[in-house]
Amino acid sequence: MKPIQKQFNVTPSFPFSFVYRDTKTKQRELPDHLHDWYEMVYVHGGRGTFFIDRTFYEMNAGSLFLIPGNTIHRAIPDALDPVTSTAVFFHPILLPLQSLGEPFSYLQSFDRSRLNRTYRLKCSPSLQAALEQSLNEIDRELRASESGVRHAVSLLLQRILLAVHRELGAELRQSSPSPAIGPVWMRDALLHIDEHYSEEIGLHELSRRASVSPAHFSRVFKQLTGMNVTGFIAAKRIIKAKERLLETDLNVAVIAAECGFDNLPHFHRLFKRIVGKTPSAYRRGPER
Repeated sequence: MKPIQKQFNVTPSFPFSFVYRDTKTKQRELPDHLHDWYEMVYVHGGRGTFFIDRTFYEMNAGSLFLIPGNTIHRAIPDALDPVTSTAVFFHPILLPLQSLGEPFSYLQSFDRSRLNRTYRLKCSPSLQAALEQSLNEIDRELRASESGVRHAVSLLLQRILLAVHRELGAELRQSSPSPAIGPVWMRDALLHIDEHYSEEIGLHELSRRASVSPAHFSRVFKQLTGMNVTGFIAAKRIIKAKERLLETDLNVAVIAAECGFDNLPHFHRLFKRIVGKTPSAYRRGPER
């Protein structure tokens, strides 16, 4: 199984999507997926596990997950006490660009998540209260759909991002890292894939490094991540290719080779299957 590219059925002039207080089940939860939009997931209650990029996190009340675009992730609700959460999806063009003379950006908390590979924030009681209030107000605005609803939602989103930014400043001064979840050998394998995704690595090498049988490695990897090893490595390569397409002017064939694809037609097929468009179309951006 390869991750799916989540699609958003919204108007291009208002790139925002909102799922309020949704109780998750394994049947209704998306499999491993990725998208270009930014995502916040706030947990109201229940329990579960969140796999993001290369790390497993506990999901419990007061947890906030900050997921930058193009990050593989998958929520796994607890069977007996499933998570109830709110998910906020938005494209950065929804936010103002002006710095107003301050070293501040509404996306700094996501930049921090991407840089440190740390996607979970355990909210303080004050931040929990602020999030609950703002999320409830967004839900009310969207339901009422009065004049100026999009501006109201955009302002509430900005208020949330500012509150999270300030909370992270305090957390960085006095917090300790969240405890890791999952077998040590699995965490080491995910880190190895992350650092060597463009090389020839596969199930047998990874299982040898982990000192477990290939069958056991494959079974546990699929159980925890929802994907097989080949699909996960391919997804990592496609994510890097997306970044290179937007950040450089390199030829598509060069980017494919950099990302570990020695067969250009295969790269094109896989890219379109996961992303939904060809590499050249993705580089051009959304059609006007």
